[in-house]
Amino acid sequence: MSGFKKFLMQGNVIDLAVAVVIGAAFNAIVNSFVTHLLTPLISAFGGLPDFSTLKFTVGRSNFMYGEFINAVISFLMIAAVVYFLVVRPYTHFKDRAATREEITHRSCPECLSEIPNAATRCAHCCAEVAPV
Repeated sequence: MSGFKKFLMQGNVIDLAVAVVIGAAFNAIVNSFVTHLLTPLISAFGGLPDFSTLKFTVGRSNFMYGEFINAVISFLMIAAVVYFLVVRPYTHFKDRAATREEITHRSCPECLSEIPNAATRCAHCCAEVAPV
């Protein structure tokens, strides 16, 4: 039982649970935006007030392809928001952090082993090198 408790109390599990809850709330917001604002705006050009009423019938079965269009628009909006508000800023931050890392070692010109920048002699092959 203590192993299970340890597993649940790990930071990754808690972070994942919070992300799922926030994602569900965000999904509700985006679906509302698509259904009540974006779909009527897009359909204003086509003359339909809402895509959700679009359907075709085969026999006695109704195929509601308008709901599918709403779902595709919702997915594309969620993907765009995640990309522009999460992925791009994180990538930018990561790239800036990588450039800040100071290079402290270099390759020996003789044996290609890694040596400190301030070294005047390679520790592996004893070749003389100019300090950086």
